[in-house]
Amino acid sequence: MAEYGEWNRKGASLSDVTAKKEYGVDREFIIKGINAGKLEFREGSIYGNPYIKVLRRQLEEYIAEELGKEYLNKAKNRTELRKIKKEIAEVECRLASLKLEKTALERLLEK
Repeated sequence: MAEYGEWNRKGASLSDVTAKKEYGVDREFIIKGINAGKLEFREGSIYGNPYIKVLRRQLEEYIAEELGKEYLNKAKNRTELRKIKKEIAEVECRLASLKLEKTALERLLEK
């Protein structure tokens, strides 16, 4: 059973599409968990596209139970690595733009 306010907490719930990206589980796996009574869910729709929203905590427990803790840890590490790579790319892009600004300012000061 969900804790009070768990559905409203940031990052505590995720859609079936996000679950596929983060954990590599498909919609059918989530539906199987819902039918087994392991996952609480809410249905929603964005621009006419339906989705299923589940609690992250329950989904992680269900994944560990069905696919193993090793699979869950590997999926979490893969997601974390993807976030870190994205952040590094953003920082490198920002650094490149700052270097251009620096060069432009140095040229102005030389005149």
